[in-house]
Amino acid sequence: MDIFELRRDLHAHPEVGFTEFRTANRVVRELQSYGYSVAYGIDVMVPESRRGLPSADQLTRAYQRAKEDGADETILRAMDGGLTGVVATLKGRGDGPTVAFRFDMDALPIMESQESTHLPHINGFRSVHDGEMHACGHDGHTAIGLTFAKMIASQPFNGTLKLIFQPAEEGGRGAKSMVDKGVVDDVDKLFCFHLGLDLPLHAVSGGTNEFLASTKLEVHYQGVSAHAAAAPEKGRNALLGAATALLNIHALPRFSSGATRVNVGVLEGGTAPNIIPDKAKMVLECRAETYEDNLDLEQRVRAILEHSALMHGLTYQIENIGEAATAVCDPELKEVVLEAAKSVPFFTDYQDEHPLGASEDATFLMRRVQERGGKVTYSILGTTIAAPHHNPKFDIDEEILPAAVDLLLQIAIQSLK
Repeated sequence: MDIFELRRDLHAHPEVGFTEFRTANRVVRELQSYGYSVAYGIDVMVPESRRGLPSADQLTRAYQRAKEDGADETILRAMDGGLTGVVATLKGRGDGPTVAFRFDMDALPIMESQESTHLPHINGFRSVHDGEMHACGHDGHTAIGLTFAKMIASQPFNGTLKLIFQPAEEGGRGAKSMVDKGVVDDVDKLFCFHLGLDLPLHAVSGGTNEFLASTKLEVHYQGVSAHAAAAPEKGRNALLGAATALLNIHALPRFSSGATRVNVGVLEGGTAPNIIPDKAKMVLECRAETYEDNLDLEQRVRAILEHSALMHGLTYQIENIGEAATAVCDPELKEVVLEAAKSVPFFTDYQDEHPLGASEDATFLMRRVQERGGKVTYSILGTTIAAPHHNPKFDIDEEILPAAVDLLLQIAIQSLK
């Protein structure tokens, strides 16, 4: 199967974070067939470090779906419960550095477009799972990673090549569990990348800036039901407490030290107009240009959540369901990427850095490598997109796929000497 068929197969079978059973299963089998030593499941993830784990029912349904689709049951069993990370290692001929490449695999909970102009729909590879879609290009990332893995395996090199296939990037939920397991503790150079992000086709950036640190919280308020007319004073309105928190969170001041963001994306509660709501659920996020500012912002948000509960006589629970840090790319590796790109005729526009303006949990991998004396970068590979990221009409120009593989090959050849 060529890279275009591979990407389209992955696109048609999207799996959201920690349910990538079919995708990860295929990744393991292909990597093993290329001669890699492959670890997966609990061997590459700390279960307790995962954030925003899907419900047990959702995990079971996705597991069964992958099984029915022909996934290897021995591999599946090791991934049961959402342990869908994969790490492959290939030793070179002689001594040298450990060079790692990271690829994310997860899709998004989005209903894919069925409009007549949407190419995946026209060409028969639209998502077969309603409500799940590859709307950020991770299908392309995984296809690039597997094709690169096959091609580099036949090349002579020194040192050690490590390929990290990460689950649950969306929402900042999967990388930390792999960091805590130590999968990058031996890495000297780490290369991460993303397709699109407003960079045009034929352009490449050596690195990325404007990572936003992020924390995502799920909050449950518990109150007391009562008749809204006959005994309103007997009730404790959980929805009102949540609404109080919402308004005050959005009233938080911006920071002079850097960009900050807050957003309450989900607010649910109540059963009928004549019943005081006894339960409410809120899902929100805060982001900041610096890791320290985000920690400060998170503490302010938590204070609002707590005091809104106290105001209305409620109990509450707060769960961290996702997070990302900030990171700085190393100039040495940015230069490696750009020099490698100059040897791939496809690329004609070379940029030192490109702004992300969003969050990415690869930052945890990057920070750990740097803490241990290694170098990192996060590159953007330009491609025309049919609609913005996380949009039902999102699609990539597949012309970037073989060029990206060639770029990674050149990076690996230069780095594994």
